[in-house]
Amino acid sequence: MLQKCEGIVIRTIDYGETNKIVTLYTREWGKVGVMARGAKKTNSRLAAITQPFTYGHFLVLKGRGLGNLQQGELISSMRLIKQDIFLTAYGSYIIDLADKCTDDQKPNPFMFELLLQTLSYLEEGFDREIITNIFEIKMLSALGLNPMFDHCAVCGSREGRFSFSIREGGIICHRCLEKDPYHLSISSATVKLLRIFYFFDLSRLGEISVKEETKAELKKVIDAYYEEYSGLHLKTKKFIAQLDSLEKKISES
Repeated sequence: MLQKCEGIVIRTIDYGETNKIVTLYTREWGKVGVMARGAKKTNSRLAAITQPFTYGHFLVLKGRGLGNLQQGELISSMRLIKQDIFLTAYGSYIIDLADKCTDDQKPNPFMFELLLQTLSYLEEGFDREIITNIFEIKMLSALGLNPMFDHCAVCGSREGRFSFSIREGGIICHRCLEKDPYHLSISSATVKLLRIFYFFDLSRLGEISVKEETKAELKKVIDAYYEEYSGLHLKTKKFIAQLDSLEKKISES
């Protein structure tokens, strides 16, 4: 049966000389794999619509196994992401994280909107580091993780000076620091952003400007939390670190 869906290409694998197996994250079906026959041919009508990051409508012949992609209607190619090596790296990590954190054929319209909005913000030129941090924080619930960002993870207090405790799984107030001598010292600005990123609606994001030292603290907290609890070790994340290190060396030379 031919069925239409709205989706984003998150992964492609070459299959034979001319075909591709394409993984779509769709609004209607969640994550699904489809066979795109002839998509590797440059003159194929499926060539453009099966590129990573592509957002569009797809017509799929569904059966018991892998569906067959019949045609697609492009909504956005996310061209700017593809043309910039840094945006490509961050975008690849975002779709890689979405892929690893979701199961096949489990519809989740919220997750679809989150992924689409995140990639759209990258395409529109928003701060790539902050957009990625927001996505990382919002993906924690998909991993079954629920860090405490709105009150002290030990005593429940909402007032005081806060640090972040990997051991306790959230922020801890100055009165409870002895519970974790290895806590991460962070500024009040970082605490505030962690709370905002975790709870707010991404579609309401406006212009955002974050100091470099606050960015560094956000990265420290998020990376440490993922390392301890997620079980994920993504190559796309390592590539971002390599690129950022190279960019820093170039700027300092």
